[in-house]
Amino acid sequence: MITEEKKKVLEYFTEGRKLYKLMKFKEAKDYFAKALRIDPNDGPSKVYYARCKHYIENPPPEDWDGVFVMKTK
Repeated sequence: MITEEKKKVLEYFTEGRKLYKLMKFKEAKDYFAKALRIDPNDGPSKVYYARCKHYIENPPPEDWDGVFVMKTK
């Protein structure tokens, strides 16, 4: 059974992903932050939160296909 807490995390993550795909990184980051306030160990939200921060500072090209390319290890 999934807890109400986890349902809320999934809801925030899903909304964040939608915004992320639309290149609305500031808004998406806010949703991932909400998910992390509920579950600070949520791996997917941590990853996308960091990617949003990166893309806010270094916007992808207009024809971005949603793929994140690591530049460093």
